[in-house]
Formats: sequence, structure tokens, C-alpha cells
Amino acid sequence: MEINADFAKPALVHTDRLEWIASPMVGVDRRILDRIGGEVARATSIVRYAEGSAFPEHTHSGGEEFIVLEGVFQDEHGDYPVGTYVRNPVGTHHIPRSDPGCSIFVKLWQFDPDDQEQLVINLNSAPLTPDPNRPGVSQHVLADLSYEHVSIEQWAVATKSELTDDGGLEVFILQGELMLDDVTYGLHDWLRIPAGETVKLTVGREGARFWIKRGHLREIRIPDQVA
Repeated sequence: MEINADFAKPALVHTDRLEWIASPMVGVDRRILDRIGGEVARATSIVRYAEGSAFPEHTHSGGEEFIVLEGVFQDEHGDYPVGTYVRNPVGTHHIPRSDPGCSIFVKLWQFDPDDQEQLVINLNSAPLTPDPNRPGVSQHVLADLSYEHVSIEQWAVATKSELTDDGGLEVFILQGELMLDDVTYGLHDWLRIPAGETVKLTVGREGARFWIKRGHLREIRIPDQVA
């Protein structure tokens, strides 16, 4: 399966317009944002767990990164409420489930194997630091690594700024709205911008808060099973 698999092209997605696609497990559905592969895949998705649903124990052969968007995600290590950000490196494993139901934004098979730091961060209480080079922008860095930079950014009302990176960038909106080329993107919409391309974003009347990853599109990691 290939969805938004050409990383030299922008991918701009209103996620609420996507159909939910059933996974192999009853009660677990996905909105696929990009994907290369079948059940073993390099993938970016929104995954919805119905109340009481679960997935079998599995190992993250390519790593896993996710944000809890609704409800409570759970595994044998604990409960992860709305706003929890998790990085599970290559080789980690768990048994995911959700007793009350939940939805998560999740990225699979996109870790450098040498990146072995496991993180759990509450984004609701993560402190934001003003960016001295961009008026109206504050941020909290989640990961600053040789192959990618990940952060949460908060843009004040009416902020305008250009975004570009020679390794590409990706934005997932957690609150508010962003405008690009006269198109408005809102809650849980997703934008992927190719390496070296510049976009001019404007914030709406409520400001905006979003997860942003930079630099990670220099090298596209694909599972051996589908390479």
C-alpha cells in the first residue's frame, strides 16, 4: 500500500474528510496520512480504539511515536491521557489497549536505530519558551537529534511566519487554525512539506498550537519487509 508516498511532493490533509479503515483487530480503525507497506509499514496515521479494544503484543522494530488526542491510551506500563506524547525506540514492545476508548496520532518505522531514548511527556504542562527570532511564537522541544528535531509550537493570534527546512517538515495541528494559500487547516489536520520548500503560514483568531517535526525527510526509512 502506498499513500502520500512521494516525499518530494507536499501532502496537505483535512483528516476529518478521510474514511476510517478497519485494522486487523476489531474495534481499532485508522485514518491513514502516509504509508508505505502493508501491516508492516512506514506509516503516519490517526488510530481510533473503541471502548475495550486492544492490539496484540508487538515489538517496535522501527520505533513508534504518538500523541494521545482523545480518551486514554493504555498498555502494561501505564495509562496515557489526552496530551501525552510518547517516543518508543526501536526494540521496545508493549500490549496497547484502551478501556474507555481513545484516538492517537502515531508514526511507525521512522526512528534511527541509534535513537534509544524512551520519552513520556505531558504536553499540557510542558513549559513554552518564546522564540527570540520569531515574534508571537513559543515552543517546547521534545527531541533534538542528529536526524530530526521535534517540538510543540504555540503561535499567538494573527502570527505570520515562514517555515522551511532542508530536511523537510511536518505539522499536526492540536489547537486552533493555520492558513496556507488561502486554505484553512484546523484541529488534527496534517501538513507535510518537502525538503527545501518554504511555506507561509498565518494563524487565525484563536491562535494555534501544533506538533512540528523538522529534518526527518532527508532519509526515508522503509521496513525491510517492504523495501
